[in-house]
Amino acid sequence: MPKNFIFSSESVGEGHPDKVCDTISDAILDACLTIDPNSRVACETYAKSNVVIVGGEITIPKHKGKNIEHYLNINKIVRDVVSEIGYVHDDDIFHAEKIFIDNILTSQSSDIAQGVDVKKSDHKIIHEQGAGDQGLMFGYACDETPELMPAPIMYAHRLGRELTRLRKEGKAKWLRPDAKTQVSVQYEDGIPVHVVNVVVSTQHTADVQHDFIERFIIEKVIRKVIPAKMLTAKTKFLINPTGRFVIGGPQADTGLTGRKIIVDTYGGMGRHGGGAFSGKDPTKVDRSAAYMGRYVAKNIVAAGFAKKCELQFAYAIGCADPVSIHIDTFQTATIPEEVIKKAIEVTFSFKPADIITALKLKRPIYSKTTNYGHFGKIHDLESITWERTDKVAALRKAASKLIKSIKGSKIC
Repeated sequence: MPKNFIFSSESVGEGHPDKVCDTISDAILDACLTIDPNSRVACETYAKSNVVIVGGEITIPKHKGKNIEHYLNINKIVRDVVSEIGYVHDDDIFHAEKIFIDNILTSQSSDIAQGVDVKKSDHKIIHEQGAGDQGLMFGYACDETPELMPAPIMYAHRLGRELTRLRKEGKAKWLRPDAKTQVSVQYEDGIPVHVVNVVVSTQHTADVQHDFIERFIIEKVIRKVIPAKMLTAKTKFLINPTGRFVIGGPQADTGLTGRKIIVDTYGGMGRHGGGAFSGKDPTKVDRSAAYMGRYVAKNIVAAGFAKKCELQFAYAIGCADPVSIHIDTFQTATIPEEVIKKAIEVTFSFKPADIITALKLKRPIYSKTTNYGHFGKIHDLESITWERTDKVAALRKAASKLIKSIKGSKIC
């Protein structure tokens, strides 16, 4: 990537159709983990008009063999989520109390369970907890923001959060749940220097004028959450560019779980392995290993080993150890990358069972992750454990030993 460029990232609000579905899927996951921390969940949600379809696979060992409806009130979970998001107005086609819900959840495949379970099975290569699927995961961190996230995606998330806060606190009663934000940032010598343009599209009531919406969003949202030093006289604000956004949510567009994976991660700045997060229990490495990648990359940057870091690792289904690990610091490393890689291998374990233990992933924490990015949330480190930088000292100690051993071998 050149040193001087403009980079854009987008975020979406809780009422965006895809995020409605992500939120339902994660709420069902949390409900399962509340009943049994060893639950296996792969829950997908589809929403359109006044219909919600929930499908996938759920096995709760505590209630194995029983029908899902005996221990999970799926309809209540779905309606509670839709209500909390804010689809409760009389003119909403997609309304918490009026939607039709179709539940086609089944139990987890025994063949998949065999690969994940910690027990011997016919032809299984390793008799310990393995990855629930093959796949490649990425973790990323950089020093552009206090959250150690890329500036464009963090600014976009902040805009969405503020819109939601104002709406839910009743400070802008004309706001409705669906919204999208986008921020374009100018980089010079690889450093973010100012915001080129901001796009905000927010659903609203029919009685509010566009000029009022535009002024309100610029003054009460954009200028409040984006640092003043990043806004210039040339920064362009594009507010509801179509001129009207009254019809929104699943009434206007179809929603589907897992369709906002770039919003969920690094806004396109860091790469993505392709697997979605929401609705998946931590035995699915699409989720847990991506969280681990973020945890490792963030600690690398926090340790001062690099200004930016991307980690990639890959798994084979049923196998515990990753089949590959790769690190890229984009020529910003302060020590040799090979030393960083070895320090990572000494400090962290990438086995699925160890990841789950290290990050405490068997708890019902996932509804806290769904909206405004799974990464960069630093205000609840008890729940969002992968945002901690508690391995900095261990990494520095490991790197120091490795560097000393290299110097010693060269002397010999």
